[in-house]
Amino acid sequence: MPESPIRKLVPYAEKALQEGKTVYHLNIGQPDIKTPSIALEAIKESSIDILAYSRSEGSEGYRKKIAAYYKKNHIDVSHNDIIVTTGGSEALLFAFGSIMDHGDEIIIPEPFYANYNGFSTASNVKVVPVISKIEDNFALPPIEAFEELITPKTKAILICNPGNPTGYLYSKEEIKKLAAIVKKHDLFLIADEVYREFAYDGSEFYSIMQEAGLENHAIMVDSVSKRYSMCGARIGYLVSRNKEFIKTALKFAQARLSPPTFAQIASEAALDTPQAYFDEVIEEYTKRRNTLISELQKIPGVKVAKPSGAFYCIAQLPIKDADHFAQWLLESFDINKQTVMVAPAAGFYSTPGVGLNQVRIAYVLNEESLKTAVQILGEALKVYKD
Repeated sequence: MPESPIRKLVPYAEKALQEGKTVYHLNIGQPDIKTPSIALEAIKESSIDILAYSRSEGSEGYRKKIAAYYKKNHIDVSHNDIIVTTGGSEALLFAFGSIMDHGDEIIIPEPFYANYNGFSTASNVKVVPVISKIEDNFALPPIEAFEELITPKTKAILICNPGNPTGYLYSKEEIKKLAAIVKKHDLFLIADEVYREFAYDGSEFYSIMQEAGLENHAIMVDSVSKRYSMCGARIGYLVSRNKEFIKTALKFAQARLSPPTFAQIASEAALDTPQAYFDEVIEEYTKRRNTLISELQKIPGVKVAKPSGAFYCIAQLPIKDADHFAQWLLESFDINKQTVMVAPAAGFYSTPGVGLNQVRIAYVLNEESLKTAVQILGEALKVYKD
């Protein structure tokens, strides 16, 4: 199994903390936004006497509320098209196991969420990368680039929309291009849409589930983790109108018995979160993004792609080895006992040797902390020796 580029530096961060340093965590997408109180109150007010198993696909009442949430977001699905999973990660594992056999291939635009490498390894599936570039703001590569990679072993194309680690938001036109190619070659299109609420500058999010004609091709992965700042709930969804796929995925769900009961109670209650909560969150993240990009652009030699969704960006630094640099920051550099933790971006690629001088930055800190963190990063680059 590949190591997580996000978590592998944790021991060095813990040592820095033991040495009395403050570490600004730009490495992981753990929002500092408060979880909606309505979700936490639902657990406190629960009168459960026996903490029993739920249904393997999640409680029927919860799935009906999820379907109602999707309908408000222009996605018409039944609760029978939904399986509640233990996080979006399990949803992806179920999807891989349901549609691919050992040795099959999945095409993914890279850089991509690092755990896609882990999920493919666990499923003995080969990731075939199609490279998107920082110079193009990580836009969808030309469709011809996808078609060149399709073989008899190809079973699916996987995208993250909006993207982790790039923050790129796919346009309606790009989704339609992907829809056309999966229909032409009879492939599945998997979309990891856990950041759907995080779209900026008036951009419109367009789901693969809104695209007509993909009933047997589209598989959507979703999660409560980022939407409601409930990463620890470990509740996700697997959604598809393909009845045979859902029937197959349910066997995987039965094998792990059921998703956690208390977390479903909290997540169901979270669906009643008022729109004002999301409006404030989007306003806050827009400010953070603007602050981060502005500060990074002040550093000589740094190139950064401007994200239009999620809360990540990829920055290209004037260094050779971001892995070494990230460890050096934690072990050997500080300003007034303050340092920064970033995620080396090479782990978000599957092509060897690509992304070695890039880092992923999560702007999940307040604006002042982001300014301080980037200033520390800039000072570190002045003295760092490859």
